[in-house]
Amino acid sequence: MRVRDGFPVPFRGKSCGMAAFANVVRAMARPLLAAPFVTSGVQTVARPETVAPTAAPVALAIAEWVPVLPRDAAALVRLNGALHLGAGTLLGAGVLPRASALALAASLVPTTLAGHAFWKETDPARRAQHRVAFYGNLAVLGGLLVTATAPRRHGCCPWRLRRLRRG
Repeated sequence: MRVRDGFPVPFRGKSCGMAAFANVVRAMARPLLAAPFVTSGVQTVARPETVAPTAAPVALAIAEWVPVLPRDAAALVRLNGALHLGAGTLLGAGVLPRASALALAASLVPTTLAGHAFWKETDPARRAQHRVAFYGNLAVLGGLLVTATAPRRHGCCPWRLRRLRRG
């Protein structure tokens, strides 16, 4: 590393540096973000009846707006679980990460409203528990939105981008 005026100056050659590090972090972060969706999707597809009573009010309200959806809460919960499983697997594998993150974000909103309505709880302990889960899901939603809006990568270095533009 070069030193100028007593301070280190990073190398400005054809090194990937921080961009390569960001690519590695991004490749590790996608499976971490996808893991809860895959596990909950497997559980929900296998046993939708455990979640259907809780999800029924929100799921049936959405089914009224979207005519192609079934009018059965258990079928809607199983469909949401299949979406979590499929899109979570795609996101974790890095296949269509922006589209799968957007699909997961769209399904996370009604899932969170149905499963963690802390404002309806009267017991203070359950209310606090649901509030923590609600804000945790909001954090995951933020991560999904960052992933969904991330620019497409064409290499990790500015000089590679220039070379791609030249043809």
